[in-house]
Amino acid sequence: MAHKKKITVPLLPLRGLLVFPTMVLHLDVGRDKSVQSLEEAMIDDHLIFLTTQKNTGTENPSKEDVYLYGTITKIKQMLKLPNGTIRVLVEGLKRAKLIDFDDKGTYLAATVETVEIEDEKDIEKEALMRTLLDYFEQYIKISKKVSAETFASVTDIEEPGRLADIITSHLPIKLKDKQLVLETLDVSRRLNTVIQFLHNEKEVLQLEKKIGQRVKRSMERTQKEYYLREQMKAIQKELGEKEGKTGEVAELTEKIEESGMPEHVLNAAKKELERYEKVPSNSAESAVIRNYIDWLIALPWKKETKDDINLKKAEKILNDEHYGLDKVKERVLEYLAVQKLTNSLKGPILCLAGPPGVGKTSLAKSIATSLGRNFVRVSLGGVRDESEIRGHRRTYVGAMPGRIIQGMKKAGTINPVFLLDEIDKMSSDFKGDPSSAMLEVLDPEQNSNFSDHYIEETYDLSKVMFIATANNLATIPEPLRDRMEIITIAGYTEIEKLHIAKNHLILKQIKEHGLQKSHIQFRDDAITKIIRYYTREAGVRSLERQIASICRKAARVIVSEERKKVVVTEKVVEEYLGRPRFRYGQAEMENQVGVATGLAYTTVGGDTLQIEVSLSPGKGKLVLTGKLGDVMKESAQTAFSYVRSKAAELGIPEDFHEKHDIHIHVPEGAVPKDGPSAGITIATALVSALTGEPIRKEVGMTGEITLRGRVLPIGGVKEKSLGAHRAGLTTILLPKDNEKDLEEVPEEIRNDLDFILVSHVDEVLKQALLGGSQ
Repeated sequence: MAHKKKITVPLLPLRGLLVFPTMVLHLDVGRDKSVQSLEEAMIDDHLIFLTTQKNTGTENPSKEDVYLYGTITKIKQMLKLPNGTIRVLVEGLKRAKLIDFDDKGTYLAATVETVEIEDEKDIEKEALMRTLLDYFEQYIKISKKVSAETFASVTDIEEPGRLADIITSHLPIKLKDKQLVLETLDVSRRLNTVIQFLHNEKEVLQLEKKIGQRVKRSMERTQKEYYLREQMKAIQKELGEKEGKTGEVAELTEKIEESGMPEHVLNAAKKELERYEKVPSNSAESAVIRNYIDWLIALPWKKETKDDINLKKAEKILNDEHYGLDKVKERVLEYLAVQKLTNSLKGPILCLAGPPGVGKTSLAKSIATSLGRNFVRVSLGGVRDESEIRGHRRTYVGAMPGRIIQGMKKAGTINPVFLLDEIDKMSSDFKGDPSSAMLEVLDPEQNSNFSDHYIEETYDLSKVMFIATANNLATIPEPLRDRMEIITIAGYTEIEKLHIAKNHLILKQIKEHGLQKSHIQFRDDAITKIIRYYTREAGVRSLERQIASICRKAARVIVSEERKKVVVTEKVVEEYLGRPRFRYGQAEMENQVGVATGLAYTTVGGDTLQIEVSLSPGKGKLVLTGKLGDVMKESAQTAFSYVRSKAAELGIPEDFHEKHDIHIHVPEGAVPKDGPSAGITIATALVSALTGEPIRKEVGMTGEITLRGRVLPIGGVKEKSLGAHRAGLTTILLPKDNEKDLEEVPEEIRNDLDFILVSHVDEVLKQALLGGSQ
């Protein structure tokens, strides 16, 4: 039974603290109003009301800021500390409820209603007390935060309510939970509440203990592993061994630090190395990570060769290693001069275009030699997968970097001369378009951040000098061609081939076949015979093969017959190489009707093309044979239409197309032929067949025709001129608009050939037909 009584006493708000009845404890008081409340209490009967603030941050609390239930306490002792605060010893007396809150200005006063509670035992309370003590004992054993002496002291308490209060004061529960115990006036309920709190605390402590044991086991295992690893390191060091992952990781760490990687790549490499250290050695992932780290280390990140741009030296190297190609050498030297002045490679990418065997690859090597740079070659022939350029993602089995990164690893420096061989031979399929991937590689604005799928981190290609080679520019996509400056190498004249053979090819083959210069001697007429009768090409590759064949046979003769020297004459050439494979010059042996010699430009250089026209009785059917492309068929139709329109002027019966079938044939039918430059040749052959006038055997011609008989310009003048010269022609009919292209034709060819510029078919017929020229 609770008895109530009102009294007015000074009030002291507490922060983060709660006082139960019968408790004795020290308080430090610092706030001015609180100190004054203590002073007021000391004047009267030393009684003061202690209640707890709801929020510890409130500096000047009002009635709403404090709990209504608190404790009437008696001040036992006061002591002023040097820092100005008051240390006071208080003893809790009774629970009390705040009725009125009075702020006196200098201190706080409160009218409270004290609560007198009958705290006597009965059977229920006795049972609750025993349960409470039992729980408290278990809690002390688990927590070890409360001493055994404390438990001994509480076991002597006879009053149930006081026991609940004292045990609550020792529990590390929230302040609001302790306040709940203080406000619970019913003793049985209060005991039940404290039992519940103890039960919860005990559960939490047991869980904490489990977690702690688990963490401890983990820590012990980690410490044990660390200790064993350190022991292993010490043993390996003592034995001088570098085996196992420990030594391997240390070695890789050192290599990564020394590689000169940029910061972002260095961080990626270290991260992968950490993974590598944790992954078991026998797992597949371990090999993948190790391979990736090896690639990062192997790539050049900062190592570069110093450019030695000396134009005189470069010119000497180019002249020593290559005969002729004056225009090409001039362009290369200009390119190097610009690099020297700008000290930058953000210029056009060179593309050496020309037939096979003209020395495109060896010219690129010479450029590298003249610069003092490393040289690396990557062949792009047959590449049809974008991953060949950009690499495969590491998620794929057997993933590798692309050709560009592989080439950089092979080069070993960040500024090599990088040859992209056969760039015109790339194709595309369902796996992607590699030529589009090459756009990034060859763009100076983008290639400083080249991204390879395997490496993942960006790689700087801006210091690389890229040189591409191609046979056929038509197959290179326009955007890719736009990135490059085309330098055309048309082919060599007979005289140039003779010099190349004497100064380069023969010396090279003598060395490769283990011969000495004294063992074999090539006569000039013999070399000329090989060029004319055993090869038909723009370059010198076949010529080199024939020279190699002669060297092999000469080596056999020297060894088996013990001869000291073999002199290669025209007779020896025929003896070693067999009967001539080609007739020198494909010009007709005599003037013929309906057979005109055209000039063609193929991927292997310039060549001649015989166009034959025959008439047979019929109804004007036009037959075209010889595996002609659409463009060439259209040229034939145009030439036929022109001849029909001009029949009367040419002395041809106007109804010829009603009485004759006309068959136009270009021999070597298995070889595809296409292009717009055969128009005037077909027209000339048609007129010759229809009029019976023979065509001059020494005349070759090239040019497109219109329906009105105009002759339009064509391409490949230099290559076609070389082909005509090889074929033994003496007169060339060229479109007048191609006059500017004659500058590119070598001087000795210009001197040997008679170039006649024409602008209309009438002029062509006048020069080509035997009757027309008379």
